Amino acid sequence: MTSYQSQLGEGEGIAEELAESQRSISIAEFFEKNKHMLGFDSGARGLVTAVKEAVDNALDACEEAGIAPDIYVEIQEAGDYYRLIVEDNGPGITKEQIPKVFGKLLYGSRFHAREQSRGQQGIGISAAVLYSQLTSGKPAKITSRTKGGADAEYFELIIDTDTNEPEIDVEETTTWERPHGTRIEMEMEANMRARNQLHDYIKDTAVVNPHARIELREPSEHMKYERVTDQLPAETEEIRPHPHGVELGTLIKMLDATDSYSVSGFLQNEFTRVGGKTSDSVIDNFRDRHFGREMSWTPPKSHEPADVARALDAAVANKGAEATAEFADRVADALDGYDRVAHHEFVDLVDDVADDIEDKHDVTFGSTVRENACEAGWGAVVGAGDAVGVDEDADEYEQLRSDLYAVVDEVTTTQKDDATVQGIADRLAPKFGDSDDPRHRLTRDEIREFVRRAADATEEYDDATFGETARENVVEALWERARGVPDDPPNVTEIAGDRDASSELLDAMRETDIIAPPTDCLSPIESDLIEEGLRKEYDADFYAASTRDASVHGGDPFIVEAGLAYGGDVEAEGKAEVMRFANRVPLVYQRGACATTDVVKQINWRNYNLDQPGGSGIPNGPVVIMVHVASTNVPFTSESKDAVANVPELESEIELAMREAARELKSFLKKRRSMQQRREKQDKLATILPEMAEKLSAVTDNDELDIDDTLARIMNNVLVERQRDGDTVRLVIENNSDRAAEVEITDIVAGSEPVLANGDASVVEMDGEWFVKWSTSVSAGDEAALEYDAGADAEFDISVEGIEDERVTIDA
Repeated sequence: MTSYQSQLGEGEGIAEELAESQRSISIAEFFEKNKHMLGFDSGARGLVTAVKEAVDNALDACEEAGIAPDIYVEIQEAGDYYRLIVEDNGPGITKEQIPKVFGKLLYGSRFHAREQSRGQQGIGISAAVLYSQLTSGKPAKITSRTKGGADAEYFELIIDTDTNEPEIDVEETTTWERPHGTRIEMEMEANMRARNQLHDYIKDTAVVNPHARIELREPSEHMKYERVTDQLPAETEEIRPHPHGVELGTLIKMLDATDSYSVSGFLQNEFTRVGGKTSDSVIDNFRDRHFGREMSWTPPKSHEPADVARALDAAVANKGAEATAEFADRVADALDGYDRVAHHEFVDLVDDVADDIEDKHDVTFGSTVRENACEAGWGAVVGAGDAVGVDEDADEYEQLRSDLYAVVDEVTTTQKDDATVQGIADRLAPKFGDSDDPRHRLTRDEIREFVRRAADATEEYDDATFGETARENVVEALWERARGVPDDPPNVTEIAGDRDASSELLDAMRETDIIAPPTDCLSPIESDLIEEGLRKEYDADFYAASTRDASVHGGDPFIVEAGLAYGGDVEAEGKAEVMRFANRVPLVYQRGACATTDVVKQINWRNYNLDQPGGSGIPNGPVVIMVHVASTNVPFTSESKDAVANVPELESEIELAMREAARELKSFLKKRRSMQQRREKQDKLATILPEMAEKLSAVTDNDELDIDDTLARIMNNVLVERQRDGDTVRLVIENNSDRAAEVEITDIVAGSEPVLANGDASVVEMDGEWFVKWSTSVSAGDEAALEYDAGADAEFDISVEGIEDERVTIDA
């Protein structure tokens, strides 16, 4: 069967016809047909996504203006549709910006900013408007009043999907009771089947935004979450890109756009964390990649056959015998002090000596003379066969062989016999000696290729083994002995015009150890407010939170935080509740595709005393697990921003944050289990001891025994005992435990005003009662006492704090 594609060239005008059908499309038109990519793939989810986008915008607007957010969300049934209303008390939006903010996709102020924010692309709220008009055909209604504005601005608009521009139906000035803020009203095809996800989103938003007041009113329920702090998130500052986070295309674009001429200026002006020293390190690495390094060799001594002095003497002409001889001898003598020398170091040495000889003998060593001297002298250094001063009958590469033998022998194991080492050196020497560049200026890859070829030949012809580890050791040893080239790097314009040079600069940046980006571009919730947020919504027995230090991925800094709530009214049946957040935004959908969920499943929660059948998966029990990722660029799996991608650096920090909080939970559960065992033991003793005391009294015919003190000593408890002698009241703390006890006692006295006799205590009168407050520390095995006077008709009610109930016995 003949395909359509195979017939394209058979008829005249087909290409032209196809060309006529081609046209560009606007981003609005694209998402009109691909709204599922933004989270509007069903009526149920579309409603939740619209709420999310509107609330996120409201929170961002309020926080940027330094206003504690008050956000009102209402969902109404409107015939075949649902009406969504979201109001905030933010700074409002100017008249000129309202149509663009709500009626144009990819319009915003944060896309190019490297700082933490809920939204960046400028798609969210305009996508909700687009979904609304697609499903109901009705325009969005926007009311906004700027702070200090006399009136509010009212718009009704839709998005022209062909042009991605707002189409305004109504534009007028109106009154509004709010002094400042924004309100949006949209009608859309939706349903309430995702009511649970909607409620979870609102509740979770309240948890991670404890500074916000959020109210949700929907057809069957009304929810209100009050703020628990007036502390707004820390303000963030935009940062420049980090050298470890850019890609080649971005780097070339930056090189084209910069005003800097030099690479050093470019690095310091365009990137964060790059100062003079770091810039020098990057440039050194760039030189290594761009120019390569020059091999350094052990120079011959003046008494050896390869005589550098003779070579120099022969190369210098017409400078006078005395000046020439002194020049040659001084260079040769200076070389005696070098362990190894590279070509550029030899050139510098020749120049320095030539300058001195010029001043001393009033002669001129021009560039040609110096070049000839360098060529001849360097030939003698490396033992080139045609260099003056080298024995014509000598092995052309003898000096290189000797040098290379020492290097190979030093870094290979004793298992390599001398013949193998010599074979490698013999085959490496000609490769350096016959190099196209007499300076022996080579890249690491070129050296690696030399070693590979020499090793392959040695294995083939000498029946030896020279493995990858040995080869790489030789490469690294040769590279370490090579000297960096001091040539000035190309300027920025040259690098921008050469893709290979740009790639070399990028590799040099990534290779250089550079301090992680600053974190003032981030605004984490912080541990104390995470706990406050959890306390606000969960009546639990235990809370813990952890905020990690900043890390970096792809040049973007990020901070991971975790929180736990356990016991109390937290749902005890089934799996733990996992709350996922990114830049303070709850992630409601795609739980199974999220890195956070994956990490939670991989942790062995049984190590932290939680039930986890099989040792993997979400743990069971009354626990809430919360994870928040704050970043300048959260790596989401899709544009709908429902799940965090599985980035190794991110997963590692998520795990560490959760383990930090989980260790506190483990201690709590271990302590609670211990207290439970103490209670059970005390209950048994409390049952047995009275019976024993009663029988003992009957047998001995003595008075009934006081067993309270006995129980305290058996259990190693802290005993708090009241003793009375007339008007004197004595409170005694006896510490029977093996550790110091920090005790806070409040003795409420009624009927008689107490007068302190001793001890560091205080008396406060309130509504006819006196509160005797006493705080003291009692060492293990010691006791402390407080005395005060009170009338015979005094009544007492004592409270002891600072010690678990299971570790204290009160006889008062």
